[in-house]
Amino acid sequence: MSSIPPPAEMDPETALQLVKHGATILLLDVPQYTLIGIDTQMFSVGPSFKGIKMIPPGSHFLYYSSSSREGREFSPITGFFVDVGSSEVIVRKWDQREERLVKISEEEEQRFGEAVRQLEFDRQLGPYNLGQYGEWKRISNHINCTTIKRLEPIGGDISVACEPGISQSTSKSAIEKVLDDQLKASKFAMHVDSSQRRKCYYTEIPHVIKQRGVHGQELTNLNLDKTLLLEKLLKKDFGGSEDLLLGELQFAFVVFLMGQSLEGFLQWKSLVNLFFECTEAPFCTRSQLYTKFIKVLYHQLKFGLEKDHSNDTGQTSTILDESWFSADSFLYHLCKDFFSLVLEAPVVDGDLLTWTRKLKELLENSLDWKFQNNAASDGISFDEDDEFAPVVVD
Repeated sequence: MSSIPPPAEMDPETALQLVKHGATILLLDVPQYTLIGIDTQMFSVGPSFKGIKMIPPGSHFLYYSSSSREGREFSPITGFFVDVGSSEVIVRKWDQREERLVKISEEEEQRFGEAVRQLEFDRQLGPYNLGQYGEWKRISNHINCTTIKRLEPIGGDISVACEPGISQSTSKSAIEKVLDDQLKASKFAMHVDSSQRRKCYYTEIPHVIKQRGVHGQELTNLNLDKTLLLEKLLKKDFGGSEDLLLGELQFAFVVFLMGQSLEGFLQWKSLVNLFFECTEAPFCTRSQLYTKFIKVLYHQLKFGLEKDHSNDTGQTSTILDESWFSADSFLYHLCKDFFSLVLEAPVVDGDLLTWTRKLKELLENSLDWKFQNNAASDGISFDEDDEFAPVVVD
């Protein structure tokens, strides 16, 4: 059997109801020692493993890495999103030649689905760890079927091995080098031809704003405060939906963190840059969006910075480390400027102020980052009751 633990202290009737009403992912012929992950959970396949049951309805990320016979060498991770309904059964079968999970015919899927509902595979299915579901929801609550359909590549599979240009990049950040080295060092390194290089359909975020008829100081101002760019992207690419924008931010983070996708990291970084490079939007037009953004970022970093995510493989499913979060990283400088902007603003939304303080405290406690705003450096300090404190708008 797989190494997924049984549900702790659950009575048989409750377990049966969860099996019947939860979704199931049936995985056929997966070789022993293959690493299988779903959401924030990862485990190693045993000889009788046939998939995962009791999955809560909604969006989930399934990812896997094939193993050598000894279970010591692993291929680059491949993952895909699913959006499942109550009692739904999704079936994938292991393709030995391609070393990946593939879809089966609709007729076969219906037949296997009925067998799952008749509990024929029940003893070979590992239960979804419901104790970790809250953790998953905190980093994926804006991802839905619309987000998945917008962004997933043709075929649905996301893998750094299928991302074009990773090896050709001349200047690499620390995290890009980690991913590149992992790919080159793997004995499973995949030689993917150009027809298989399938990218996610991420929104293009310009790093520098260029606009016809706009020059000099006006163009400089547009690049210093990217509020207008944010508004333009929200209208053009997201139909005005703030949640769809936040869904893309979470999608990119999940495929970067769990799927080790370089493209996911670069898109996440571009979106974080865009949010932090707006100085008007947090206070005037998009205070609620910024509260949600800071909340999303807080939960992403809180999860990513945890040292040991519980799984039974002895392996970590993340590649975040202290070097990536060093004090000279892009994130430190962006946060430092944003914290000063919010904490020193004369008028600020109360929820935005609360979550900004929470994010600042998380980074200070977890990474020992020091953020000193201008008021503090001038010897001025205040608490919430001080007349010099920012005005909080509820």
